[in-house]
Formats: sequence, C-alpha cells, structure tokens
Amino acid sequence: MDKQQNFKGIISSDWSECLSPNGPFDPLAFAFPYLQKDFERVFLTYTGNIITLQEAIRAIQEMIPSGLTQDQMDAYLDASFGTYVGVPEFLQWCLDHDILFVINTTSTQAYFQRAIHKGLVPAVPVIAGHPMTRFPGPSDGDRYSLEVLEIDDKPKNTALVMKEWGILPEQLIVIGDSGGDGPHFVWAHRQKANLIASMAKTSLVDYCRSQNVAIERFFGVIYKPGQSRELHLELQYNFMDLVPVVSEILHL
Repeated sequence: MDKQQNFKGIISSDWSECLSPNGPFDPLAFAFPYLQKDFERVFLTYTGNIITLQEAIRAIQEMIPSGLTQDQMDAYLDASFGTYVGVPEFLQWCLDHDILFVINTTSTQAYFQRAIHKGLVPAVPVIAGHPMTRFPGPSDGDRYSLEVLEIDDKPKNTALVMKEWGILPEQLIVIGDSGGDGPHFVWAHRQKANLIASMAKTSLVDYCRSQNVAIERFFGVIYKPGQSRELHLELQYNFMDLVPVVSEILHL
C-alpha cells in the first residue's frame, strides 16, 4: 500500500453482525457443531460486556485447543460465508473513492486471509483481527499488522492508522453494532468523529448512553431490549445506501 496516498477519509468498522450476519465464532461452530451452543453463549456474554474478549478467547481455546485448519476454514467459507446486501460493493466503492477502509474486528485473521484469497471480500488495505487463527502463506504486506486482542484495541488501531496517514477526526467514520464496539464509539465521539450504528443492538446503545454518548446515525435494524435477531429484516437493507451518507460526511 502506498503510504503517500492522500485519503479523503477513513471508515473503521466492525465485521460480525455489522457488515456480515455471521458471528466471529461461526467457523468454529461449523467445524464443531456439537459445541455451537457453547460458542453462542460465550459470544453473547462477551458482546454484552459481561466478560472480556481475552476471557472469551480463553473459554474457546479450552473447548478446542488446536484451533481450525485451513481446510476447515475453507469448508466454512464455501458453505456459509455471507455479508449483508451490498457490502462488497460498498467496500469497493470506498477503495475507488480514496476512502481508507479498516476492518477492525474480533473475527480471526485467518477468516479474512481465506475470504480475500477466494475473492469473497475486496482486499481492503487494513484488517485488524484476532490472531487466534492465522495461516502461513504469501506476504500480505502490512494488512494484518494490527490486532484486536481486547475491545480497547479497536480505538487504538484506528488512532494508529489515522496518525500514519494524517487523517483528521472529522474525516473518521466508525461503524459498529454491539457493546463490543462501545469503547470504539466512545473514543470516536470524544474525538468529534462520526458514528454509525449498523444493526444496532441494545448493548451498544446502553453502553454509549452510560458514557453520555448519543448515536445520531443508525443503519439497518434497531433492536429493542429483549428483541431477538431478525435476519430476514437485516437482509432487506442495502449497504450501498450508505454511499450518500458517507459522501455527505466526507464532503465528496
């Protein structure tokens, strides 16, 4: 990636249940279906800010110490990979319009290594993921140089990328869906950056409210307390509808 490139803005976004209906532990549940309920319990406890990400990962590693093989990850992607409508096109639009897109997520680096290899996801320049699973292979340059080991790493990653490319807070858009994105939203709000809640869970709204952060922009389903996920509703939204929103924020 050309470090001299002048970007018009940056979008730093979560992935699971935010750009994709899939969860970060779904590849594990696909490979080990008899543990699916256990994975779901750990995930919901983490996104509800009841346990830390590190505690969630330790719980997962106790269930499957060896992690996933490349064949298992490929089998999952071939059978179950998905995004919300228009996400690949939206990512490509950002790349084509000099917007630095950063995937900043608890999903594993291996998931994106193989998804990009298969052409399922545009090769965005920065992917900060969890290194619990990472496969050897051709050099990805600096794409995976940042990691998400705890939720507080998300704002740290965004700040590092902004500093490296000289991007100002008003040029930043942060996208997230759950309480796991709460610290990222709070930090961005304090920087006077822009927030978009995608498929917003009450855990994100409650976290932000507790920190006196008002979320002004919502996209997709806005879940009410106690409401179960409704995937059929989520899939009615097209992320290309965010193009005019991003264009207005960044004065394109």
